[in-house]
Amino acid sequence: MANESTMMSKGQPGHLYIQTNEIENAIIHYQRGANGMLTELERVHTGGAGSGVFKPISGQDSAPNAFEGASSIVITSDRRFLFTTNGGDNSVSSFGIGDNGKLKLIDVKSTGNPVEGRSGTAKSVAYRSSSKTLYVLHSFGPDHVRVMSVSADGKLSLRPERHTINTHDKTNRVSTMVVVSPNQKHLFVGTTFDEPIVTTGLYPDGSPILWVQRKGGAYHSIASNAPDPDGLAIFPIGEDGSLGTGRFVDGKGGSPFYIAFLHSKPNTFVIGYAVGDGMTMGTIDDDGRVDIGPLVKIDTSAGVPTELCWASVSSDDKMVYATNFGYSNVSSYRINGQGLEIASDPACPKVPGDGTARGLNGTVTSGPADSWLSPDDAYLYQIYGNAAKLVCYATQTDGSLKEVSHVKIPYNCPQGLAGF
Repeated sequence: MANESTMMSKGQPGHLYIQTNEIENAIIHYQRGANGMLTELERVHTGGAGSGVFKPISGQDSAPNAFEGASSIVITSDRRFLFTTNGGDNSVSSFGIGDNGKLKLIDVKSTGNPVEGRSGTAKSVAYRSSSKTLYVLHSFGPDHVRVMSVSADGKLSLRPERHTINTHDKTNRVSTMVVVSPNQKHLFVGTTFDEPIVTTGLYPDGSPILWVQRKGGAYHSIASNAPDPDGLAIFPIGEDGSLGTGRFVDGKGGSPFYIAFLHSKPNTFVIGYAVGDGMTMGTIDDDGRVDIGPLVKIDTSAGVPTELCWASVSSDDKMVYATNFGYSNVSSYRINGQGLEIASDPACPKVPGDGTARGLNGTVTSGPADSWLSPDDAYLYQIYGNAAKLVCYATQTDGSLKEVSHVKIPYNCPQGLAGF
C-alpha cells in the first residue's frame, strides 16, 4: 500500500472547468496539480444566463441538480474549443482554449427553444467532430434536441432541425443527457421521467409525487422505462450531422439517466439508472441494434430510489465510478470479462449538505451531480452542490476513494465538469 505522500502526488497536472449556472453564468477554470489540488485561475462569463439556484425540473426555489442533466460542458478532442449550455436563457456558448488552458469567449447563440417561465432547460451538449455538429439537449420538449453547426473558428449557427423524445402517449417526457457514439453514427439520449415533477407536484412534506393516475385509471410511475420498455432513445446520424428518426428501446431499468462509452471498446457502453439503482453494460452494432446486460444494483438499504445518476469510466476501462444523488456519495464498479461487478459500495463517506435538499427517497442530500476522472485515473472530482463543494478524491486500487482536498463552489447551482 502506497504511503500518503506518494498518493498525494500520483497524477499529472492539467486543467478542469465547471459551469456555475449562476444567473450571470460563468466557467470557473482550475489548474490541476499533480497532487490533485485545484487552483482557480479565472472565471469567464459565458454571455448567457443560468437558472441560478432555481430548479426548473421541480419548480423548487433552491435545489441542486437544476436540470436533471449531465454533460453540460464538452471539450473537443483536439482541445481547441469548449462548449457549454446556458440553461436559464436556452443558449450555448463557444470558447477557444489557449495553450495555457485559458478561455476566450467566441460566440453565444440561442438554441431556438423559447423560455417559458422562470428558466429555460438547455442542459447537455455533444459534439460530432466529423461534421462539426453540436447537439443541444433540453429537459423539456417537444423540441428536446436542437442542432448547431460549428465553423472552423468556433462560431455557432443554429440549424432548423428539431427532434423529440416524446412518444404518442407520453407528450411531456424529461431527458437527461445526449451522447454521440464513438463511431459517430448514433446519438443516444437518456431519460428520467415520463412526466416532470413540476407538473405532478410535491407532497406536503416536500417529497415529489412519483405515482399518478393515467387518464383517471390505474396509478403508474412517472419514472421512464419503469415498466414501459422505451426509456433509451437512439437516433441515426447522417454524414452531414443530421438526425434520422429516433427509436425508443428498452433501457433495462428505471430512468436510464447516464450513458458512457468505454475507451478501448467503442461499441460498448454503461448506463447509470436514477430509479433502477444500479448500472448495466451494453453494446451497439453498426445498424444501431443494442444489447444490454443485467442490472447490477448497489446496496439500497438506505432507501430507494438511490438516484445513481452520473458515471466516470477509467481510461483503462477497468473501473466505473457512479454518483448517488440520493445517498450523497459515490459507488464504484469493476469491469470484468463478463460485465460489471461491485468494487466498493460506498466508495467514500457521505458528504453532508446544509439539510435543505432531499432526494426522491426522502433522504437529506448534499446534491452530488457531475463527476470527472483525470485522464491518468488518479483523481476523481465530484460536485456536491448543496454542500457548495467540489471534492477531489484520490482513487484507490480496491475501488475506494480518499478525499484529498476540496474547493468552494457556488451554492446549489453548479453543473458540468470537463477537463484534460
